[in-house]
Amino acid sequence: MAEPALPALHRGNVAVVIPALNESLRIREVVQGALAQCDLVIVVDDGSDDGTADRIADLPAVLVRHAQRRGKGAALRAGFAEAGRRGAEGVLTMDGDGQHSAADIPRLLAAANRHPACVIIGARLRKRAAQPLYRRIGNEFGDWGVGWGCGFRIVDSQSGQRLYPRTVYTLDDVPGEGFVFEAQLLISAARRAGAGIVALPIDTRYASAHAPDAFRKSHFRLVRDLWKIVSHVAAQILDRGDLLREYRRTRARPPRIDDFDEDGGQTLPTATQQPRRG
Repeated sequence: MAEPALPALHRGNVAVVIPALNESLRIREVVQGALAQCDLVIVVDDGSDDGTADRIADLPAVLVRHAQRRGKGAALRAGFAEAGRRGAEGVLTMDGDGQHSAADIPRLLAAANRHPACVIIGARLRKRAAQPLYRRIGNEFGDWGVGWGCGFRIVDSQSGQRLYPRTVYTLDDVPGEGFVFEAQLLISAARRAGAGIVALPIDTRYASAHAPDAFRKSHFRLVRDLWKIVSHVAAQILDRGDLLREYRRTRARPPRIDDFDEDGGQTLPTATQQPRRG
């Protein structure tokens, strides 16, 4: 018996969730950009003390506030819960610091409809020279570990711009706090929900002497947070056993990259299929 078709995702049934910690510099323009693309925008103020909430008080966004800082994982869980209460078919996450462009939201929605029930990652594959080399190396190391946890290779596992289908963002008991939660969510999506993970190339946007935009210093601390992510994932890999077999299986399943040109169709021959888990 055929499974019922999933509803198409669009601006009216997808919620944008923006976790925010001391984002007064850019939060207003981030929220305004998101509202231009989606009807429901949820901002989770994670104990900010710089007036972040005041900057968006007059905007038609839903504001969830934590009295004190609880971490990105808790902020995302709160945003997901609010989106679920409001019946969202999908959740699109983006950071409050302005490094993600709301102009990419329609592309993420279109990619999600091309790949139903998959997680879509806004992967920073364009203009990669703007990304500091040490961060690029760290991201690739994180991709290696998180991909092993998922059972297939992935691209840009540290990107905070993602689109989750309802089957994924409503998963309960996803472990991990802080940035570890985002990594674990990809693993849980693959292992528990059977979801594929697709990378959609977006521009890399980092602060530099030549960049036109100003960004606050990242909350992600490469060595500390990457160690937390990798050690968390490593424990699950070890529990699963048969490390060599799992590693070979993971390396044999290439990442899925969707670089769809609306004018000319598929532009990269790298949109490969991740086999369903056996």
